[in-house]
Amino acid sequence: MTPYLTVAGVMTAIDWYAQAFGAVPGRILQMPDGVVAFAEMRIGDAFVMLCDESPAFQNQGPLAMGGSPVSIHLYVDDVDTVFAHAVSLGATAKQAPEDQFFGDRSGALADPFGYTWTLATQVEALSEEELQKRWLAIRDDMGG
Repeated sequence: MTPYLTVAGVMTAIDWYAQAFGAVPGRILQMPDGVVAFAEMRIGDAFVMLCDESPAFQNQGPLAMGGSPVSIHLYVDDVDTVFAHAVSLGATAKQAPEDQFFGDRSGALADPFGYTWTLATQVEALSEEELQKRWLAIRDDMGG
């Protein structure tokens, strides 16, 4: 499965994702008026497709819609470094990286194009039993 993101300004977005997350651009198809009908990029082993907002295609990006229900989870080698770098490039921190009960260190940020990214680094590999044990402890602490 490949996410297909609609953004205002695909070429700017691809450049930002390249700087923030190491995205590598792929094929790009533009309309005569410069609107990007299709673009692709690779981040690590994952492909992402993108297109510009366009009334002709009847689509809008999250900024035009007041947000997106879609978030993207990206594993990186060093969540703290990548998170700080993305924020320095204009992302908005939503949750600073911290160790999670499920074995990841993760944090969430909003990119300048309206999408939320959870960046994570696995810090410990847990068995299913240990994960369930930790989940029940957290749930009990929350009163659930």
